[in-house]
Amino acid sequence: MTIGETKKEPDVTRRDKTSGDEESSFEAKSLTSKESDEPFGDESESEIKYKIMTWWQAGMIMIAETISLGILSLPSVLAEIGMVGGVILILGLGALATYTGYVIGQFKMAYPQVHNMADAGMIMLGPMGREIFGIAQMLFIVFIMGSHILTFSIMMNTLTSHATCTIAFGVAGLVVSLLCSLPRTLHKVSYMAVASFVSIIAAVLITMIGVGVERPGRNIIQATVNKSFPKAFLATTHIVFAYAGHVGFFTFISEMQQPKEYTKALYLLQGANVSMYLMVAVVIYRYAGADVSSPALGSTSGIVPKLAYGVAMPSIVIAGVINGHVAAKYCYVRLFRGTGKMGQRTWGSFARWAVIVSLLWSMAWVIAEAIPVFNDLLGLISALFASWFTYGLSGVFWLFLNYGRYGDSRRTLALTALNFLVFLLGLFIVSLAPFPGERGCVEEQGD
Repeated sequence: MTIGETKKEPDVTRRDKTSGDEESSFEAKSLTSKESDEPFGDESESEIKYKIMTWWQAGMIMIAETISLGILSLPSVLAEIGMVGGVILILGLGALATYTGYVIGQFKMAYPQVHNMADAGMIMLGPMGREIFGIAQMLFIVFIMGSHILTFSIMMNTLTSHATCTIAFGVAGLVVSLLCSLPRTLHKVSYMAVASFVSIIAAVLITMIGVGVERPGRNIIQATVNKSFPKAFLATTHIVFAYAGHVGFFTFISEMQQPKEYTKALYLLQGANVSMYLMVAVVIYRYAGADVSSPALGSTSGIVPKLAYGVAMPSIVIAGVINGHVAAKYCYVRLFRGTGKMGQRTWGSFARWAVIVSLLWSMAWVIAEAIPVFNDLLGLISALFASWFTYGLSGVFWLFLNYGRYGDSRRTLALTALNFLVFLLGLFIVSLAPFPGERGCVEEQGD
């Protein structure tokens, strides 16, 4: 059974779904006629068409969204928890993220009208679920956007040797990100995503070569490290954040020509990020040692960090732009779904999009200035939100899709146990999130 094979019954909210070879029936919350339509409706008469991405373009957007900030922190994770534990977590959480991404695809195929996490909340919990999931999604993405502005400021400080104040660089990052977010379709953004992918590969290669030549760690590495629970937990959340692209998957699938090909894009993403994360983390930690910098592009001296940051600039900007696009598209679809205005090529339609984009990036800039601590911002974001969107909620989606069928077979029973554990994993990380993240931010601000 492929991801796209679902049974549909007209004019009712009960549908038969499949997960692997198992069928299930369940009751969805009632939707209005406007909400039950696909996000962009019939585009045959639209001037702007959204559903035109191929699977590889969707895959490149997913890669560009995911492989950026996260990869910069992974070598320092190995320094915090040791080589063995770090490698196991990168591989294990990567495999689990692949499965949870597949479950998101199943949910989307079962409910084509879902465009974002808020829509999924509406189906499972009604209007209250839509608002809770929508607010959580927006908070998460705006924080990610802020972290990209912060990284842009760090990059400019490195390139210019602190030639001007960080606030000015933050404003520059805001303007650049805003301008790059103005295209309304992900199809256009996908070409920027290719440049982002090439950029981050080149940057980490420069960094790995630099640390390999300089060997600042003097070959001192540790298989295991004794750390306090808050520090070890905060380091682990950086790996969770590195796989935190799932929050945008519903939006990406909604703009694909053939949503059934989503699994190809997912496997392209996961193959790229797991292999790159493992290689970059191990190689840089091997030569940079326990004092490896975070972001990792600063683990060398002289001209190398400037060169690496300069090459990484497209990735730093475009990864934030993709997240900004997902947030803006949520607002855009929420406000104008079913009106036909999204498909118009008019100044008024574009102005509405531009206003949404401007407001969101302005909010992100405020966050970047309020918490100017890269590692702790990264950990706080991932602990509070990434674990839930990447892991916990996918367990809920599967349990909802297969409600009433949990004990039909040994396979379904095993999958039920797995998805319940996935839900508990997300809940565990979220419940512990405020303690190490908040403590770290307070301590670093005090310093």
